[in-house]
Order: sequence, then C-alpha cells, then structure tokens
Amino acid sequence: MRITPWIMLSTAVAGGVHGASLSHVCSTSYIQAALPSDDTLPGVTIDASSVIAAATYNASMTGNVMYPDTGAFDYCNVTFAYSHNGRNDRVMVTYWMPPPSKFQGRFLATGGGGLAINSGNDSVAGGMAYGAAAGLTDGGFGSFDQQWNAVFLLANNTVNWESVHMFGYQAVHEMTILGKAFTTNFYQANSTKLYTYWQGCSEGGREGMSQVQRFAETYDGAIIGAPAIRYSFLQPNQLSQNIQQQTLNYFPPTCELERIVNATLEFCDSLDGKTDGVVSRTDLCALHFDINSTVGLSYSCPPAAGTPSLGIDPTPAQNGTVTQQGAQVAWTALQGLKDSQGRQVYIPYQYGTPFLDGSTKYNNATQTWSVGQSAYGGEWIERYLHLQNATYLPTLENITYDTLRDWFIAGYHIYGPTLQTTWPDLQPWASAPNKKILHYHGESDERIPPASSVRYWNSVRTYLYPELSYNASAAEMSVWYKFYMVPGGAHCSNNPAEANGPWPQTNLAVMIDWVEKGVEPGKLNATHLGGEWKGRQAEICAWPLRPVWRGSDDIDNNNGTSMECVYDQTSLDTWHYDLDAYEFEIY
Repeated sequence: MRITPWIMLSTAVAGGVHGASLSHVCSTSYIQAALPSDDTLPGVTIDASSVIAAATYNASMTGNVMYPDTGAFDYCNVTFAYSHNGRNDRVMVTYWMPPPSKFQGRFLATGGGGLAINSGNDSVAGGMAYGAAAGLTDGGFGSFDQQWNAVFLLANNTVNWESVHMFGYQAVHEMTILGKAFTTNFYQANSTKLYTYWQGCSEGGREGMSQVQRFAETYDGAIIGAPAIRYSFLQPNQLSQNIQQQTLNYFPPTCELERIVNATLEFCDSLDGKTDGVVSRTDLCALHFDINSTVGLSYSCPPAAGTPSLGIDPTPAQNGTVTQQGAQVAWTALQGLKDSQGRQVYIPYQYGTPFLDGSTKYNNATQTWSVGQSAYGGEWIERYLHLQNATYLPTLENITYDTLRDWFIAGYHIYGPTLQTTWPDLQPWASAPNKKILHYHGESDERIPPASSVRYWNSVRTYLYPELSYNASAAEMSVWYKFYMVPGGAHCSNNPAEANGPWPQTNLAVMIDWVEKGVEPGKLNATHLGGEWKGRQAEICAWPLRPVWRGSDDIDNNNGTSMECVYDQTSLDTWHYDLDAYEFEIY
C-alpha cells in the first residue's frame, strides 16, 4: 500500500507525457502520482511522503569504462523509500529518468561492487544516452553509501539474515520491479513494451546472474561482467597466496614478484602472433612459459611511502635478483590452492596477472618482509564465518591449506542458497523468447579468476545440452548466451599494465541491438581506452574461440595485422580445473 492518496496522472500532465517538460514531470506531486500501485510487490509499502525529486540539466559522463563519454543530458533524479510489512525496515531506491522526449522505452537495472550493493551515479548515468530510465538501491542498509558489512551483524554472533537475502538477490529484484512499474507510470507507457536490461560487474555481475537464475521473466537482456559468483569460495581464496607463502616459509619482496610478472608479460606478449604489450593468450603462456627462467633476473624499485593509517609501513628502495624461492612462490600461486593431499581446492589467476593477493608487508623495525593478509579474505572469515565484528584475522598462524578448504565448504553450506549464484539450470531464460546474456571477463583479472567464468559457462552448457557435442552445444547456447574473454583486461576495467588492450565499453548498445533489432554479435565491439591506439575500435573473439594474429602475407610473425578467432583444444584444456577436493558438484 501507499501512505498518500493516488493522484490521477491525467490531471498532472494533460494531453500525455511525451511533450511535457522535465520541470513539469519532475515534481513531488507528479512523482507521487506515478508511484507503483499497491499490488506491484505484495507485502511492500511505499512511503509516498519520502519522495524527493530534483531536475538536473546539462549533466555529462566522462571516463566511465562501462559506457562511452556522453554529451550534455538532462534527467529527473527520483528517490523514494519503501518497507516490508511487519519488518520495520526502510529501503531507499533512486531512479534517473530522462526527459519524456528522450525516453526510448527502456529500463536499466544496476548493481554494485565489492561489499557495496550499488555503484552510485557511475552506473545509472549509463542509461541516459540510450533513453533508459535507470535504478539503484541501498538494500535497506541505511544509506546509499552504506555497505553490506556495516549491517551484516546485529551483534557478535548474531546475523542480520534479512541483509543476507537483500544483498544476495532480493533488493535489486525489488528495485527492478518497482522501477519498471514506476517508469511505465511516469511516462504513461502502459501500451508499449518496456525493454529491461541489467548491467553490472564484479558484485554487480553476481547480482545480475542472481536475477537471471531466479527472475527470468523480469529482464530482456543481462550484461554480466566478471561476476563474483561462487562467492563462498571466491572470498577465502583471496587468502590462498598468503597461506602458500607461509607454508613455503618465503615472503618475497613486492618488487621481486613484480619482476616475475613483468618477465611473464615480456615472454608471453608475442604468443598470439602480435607484439603489442598485451597477453591475449594467457593459455599459451601457461603452456610455454617457465617461471624458473626468471631466477637470477635483477629487479629495482624506488621507495614507497606506505599508508600508516592502514597499517602499511613505508618500504625502502628494493634491489636484488629473483630467487629460486620467489619463483617457487609464484609457481605455487599459479597452480591454485590445493589441499594437503594435492587435490584442487580452487581456481588460480592467469599467467601475467599481478600477485595482488600475495602482497607481502615490510617491517621497518626488523627490516624484513613478512606475510600479508588479503582484506577481503580476512574479513570474510572473521565477519561472515566467525561472526565477529572484525575486518582481519588476528593471525594467520596454524592456518593450513586444509583449513582454507574447510572454510570454503563452511561458507558454501551457510551461504549457498543466497550468495553462491552458480545455479546452471537457465532453462527458463533460454526457453523464453528473445532473452539474451552477454557475459565478459578480463583475461588478466587480478580479483576474480577468469577461469571462474569459464567454469560457469561450461556448467550451463553441459547442464542444458548434455546430449550435444562440445561445439554443437556451444553453438546452440550462443544463440542466447555469449561469453567473451577480454585480452589483457583487468578487474572490471582496462589494464594500465597492458595499456594497448581493448575494452568492451559499448556493451549496452550491443545488447540493445541484439534484443530489439535482432543484430546478433559475433566478435564483440571494443575500444582502446589507453595506450598507443587510444580511441581506436577493436573486436574480441567469442568463447570458446581464441585470438591469433596473422601477418598481411599470411605468414606467422610477431607483428600480426589481422586477427582470427580459432578453436584450440590444447589451450582450452588449460582453463578447466578438476575441483576434486570436494565430494559434491561445484558448478
């Protein structure tokens, strides 16, 4: 129900809304009249008195890797609150509404990143260039800036389980349902199709996949970037490199690990047939690069100031050579976490990716390097498994590979239904007419292993098409689900370390053309956002095909000018891991 009376929209904007000015529709009374009806979400009460409306003119968006820069645009910024009957909560939603003359019958739902349930203005602004109303939610966490970890515990050992469900899937679903109804009312568009899209990366990618798996009827297209699915494995996995170093009893200086990464990039750059500073084939890198070849290479790094407020001491200038122990630490990390019996616990990052989780710390008092602790990994264990209001483990002593494995399993049992987000049965989506998924992942992602996305894509393929061959099932699935591995791409962004790499910045435009015009993407449009080709267009191969560059004379060389997308079984095999540390299926 709503708290204030309904005001008929026909009296708010006589003669229809299309020709109305933004100032006319962006008023409290008009917004209150356009609020969703009582039965839009059973059990939800919208507080019409909470409506805030503000018209904004000549806004613009620049420097957003997910959307191209825009010219000036106007919009109505609308915020209102709702509650769940009997729960005594308050959830805030915000919608950016283009002027009626610019609206093109679209709604864009957006998500967050890390422990944030929304990405703020950076996400909703993306809808404006496409005539789409766009929405975000605060999840009921107290404000749009409040993250989930701030409300997860009511007290030590007492979980706010409603926050788990809201963060897991419910809040963005409610934001979308309310947003679609509000958009239809706002533009008086009951007789026209409202195309509904999702776009998000990392946590936003996981949220998007939660909607695909649960609410297929709600969306027409979902753009899923580097999704943080397999959540209860992803988070503790960020402690793996710390525990590997502790087990090997060697804590490499940060500069030593950087030198190993740089040597990897130097060797593997040309394996795709083009020397351009981008490792487009980390699979070939895994097959051909010997980490031990880095032993003896010299390194040198300037001093760093550190961040005392975060407990990070300054570091001195670093000069030395890569040691056998350092190479062993790097090699172990690239094999992924294994338990004490050598069984695979989880998926590693790709060759050439920075060892971000394994960053060591320098103690100025002892002038020695020691084990660091991944913030996300430590907080996951202390807050979400041990149920303590803490952001780090007090110590890593006595934590073994088997300890980590057991934490993976514990998190799976506790949060599997809400956060794991790996359900492979997408038949409701696949069988519905004209619903599409565009899934992408940076090949050099330093936060979420790219092979995680490969595993999910493959799980859906084998679950839905068990009787078909690999190539036949991949072709069948590509009609509605396309996956792209972005060469050199970092986590949800282009990669400064591989600056010449392309980035798919126009995914929403691609999705709109696919859904609304039937223009099926083959290679994915991309843009060079940095490096020597900044501003140029590029293309990305659709999985499972992999890029190879050829010379203009069709002779393989290291200065290829023409990209081909080829099937390479040996390379594909490097992306698949038998997670045999478990007695149950891991999708």
